[in-house]
Formats: sequence, structure tokens, C-alpha cells
Amino acid sequence: MVIEIDFNSNEAIYTQLMNQIIMGIATSRLQEGDPLPSVRQLADTIGINMHTVNKAYSLLRQEGFVTIDRRRGAVIAVDADKIKAMEELKRNLMVALARGCCRNVTREDVHQLIDEIFDEYTVD
Repeated sequence: MVIEIDFNSNEAIYTQLMNQIIMGIATSRLQEGDPLPSVRQLADTIGINMHTVNKAYSLLRQEGFVTIDRRRGAVIAVDADKIKAMEELKRNLMVALARGCCRNVTREDVHQLIDEIFDEYTVD
């Protein structure tokens, strides 16, 4: 797993780390059951504080993307609760679509964009 942190970004490092792991899952680079590096190992590799990695892992656990246990560490475990995921997606999309509508983004623009993004994350 290759993690690239942009230290000049306004986005928090733990958020960048979380997003890259989620993108890894979405693109099938990370699979159900794959172990993540230990907190110490990943912090040393990237050159960040262990507490930052721990925060990212804890939030990923809360969101159902990983499980954490003492022996195995953090392991990819995609949450099977589709209804919960769909509700969260709907909330996020409502805000994003409202922002787009304020900037004259059309329904067709949105459909095309979603198709492009979805195609990146699905395997035929």
C-alpha cells in the first residue's frame, strides 16, 4: 500500500490517510481481510506522528472500513450495512448537488460525472 501525504494541503493528514485507504478499498487495491500496517510502522514510513495514524484508523473503524484487534491490528472489513451506507451517501450527495445547482450544474452534468466516477470503481 502506497500512501502519499501532501504536507502542504489544507486537508488534515489523518483525513488524507483515511481517504486514501477508502480509495484503496473502492478501487480493489485493498480487499476484505487485508491487514494494514501497524500504527508505528505506517507513521515511520510516512514520517508522521503515531497519534495521527491512530486517529485515522479509529475513525475508519467507527465508519466500518476496518476492524482493530490486539493480535491482528487494523484489518480491512467493509461494512455490510448497505442501508446505512446509502443513507450516508444520500446526505452527502444532497449537499454536493445543492452546491452544484447554485453554480448552474445540470442534471446531465451530474449524471455524466457520476457515471465517470462509478466506472473508476467497478470491475466488469
